[in-house]
Amino acid sequence: MEEIYMNEVLKKAEVLIEALPYIQRFNRKIIVVKYGGSAMVDEELKRHVIQDVTLLKLVGFKPIIVHGGGKEISKWVEKSGKEPEFVNGLRKTDADTMEIAEMVLGRVNKSLVQLVQQLGVLAVGISGKDGGLLKVEKKYSDGQDIGYVGEITEVNPKILYDLLEKDFLPIVCPVGLDGEFETYNINADDAACAIARAVKAEKLAFLTDIEGVYKDPDDASSLISELTVSDAKALLNSGNIGGGMLPKLSNCIDAIENGVSRVHILDGRIAHCLLLEIFTNRGIGTAILGDEEERFYDGK
Repeated sequence: MEEIYMNEVLKKAEVLIEALPYIQRFNRKIIVVKYGGSAMVDEELKRHVIQDVTLLKLVGFKPIIVHGGGKEISKWVEKSGKEPEFVNGLRKTDADTMEIAEMVLGRVNKSLVQLVQQLGVLAVGISGKDGGLLKVEKKYSDGQDIGYVGEITEVNPKILYDLLEKDFLPIVCPVGLDGEFETYNINADDAACAIARAVKAEKLAFLTDIEGVYKDPDDASSLISELTVSDAKALLNSGNIGGGMLPKLSNCIDAIENGVSRVHILDGRIAHCLLLEIFTNRGIGTAILGDEEERFYDGK
């Protein structure tokens, strides 16, 4: 029994030692986590994600959470007697739907604040309206008017820097204002990418419902551990990337080309996926990096 116990303790020590160089490398660096998908719906997964982000904060990272809420918004739109409408994957957002979306996103935002603070870290929930964080203009989808959906034109990160400096964990919901101070819904991936660029984040992590990026979407064994920007562009041009991964990978490339050091696409359905990707030698998702960046994973 004593030997079994010692083996377990040694394994834990090995895990901590493996994490040490990553903790040293990213100490006091900003990491933006785009939180969405199944990890927002499943209560156990939600708890794991918040535990991961809280741990990152406690070991010296400066995390910022940017969250979506699409499934919750659709649920409440249906409850109001309306049918959710989408055009090319973007929610058609009339004035009533915008009101529902802002209400739901605010509710989700404060629930995440509550979870973080239960773990002993002070968090502040804000929207892109606060402090002029996200300025937008009306977005069209292939020329179609889709209502109050915004395209980010400017990010003012001052409020985020202020919160980070005072040791708060910022949690951002993707709502912004245009030049006439009208409220617009923003795609959460776009918001996370724009914020990561603005704060020159060391890392941007997307929690998704897939394992990562595949060379062949029909072959689960073709998961790519690391991908340079040049590789990612080639993959986009190959025609093998489609659906929701297409804009996500484009966002990743844009982030890297605008100052973000490394972008991760992770399967949010895996418990503690953030810690496994960031603090282990092989990781579990796909890391996208600049062409000149040092690769982390041996043999990849």
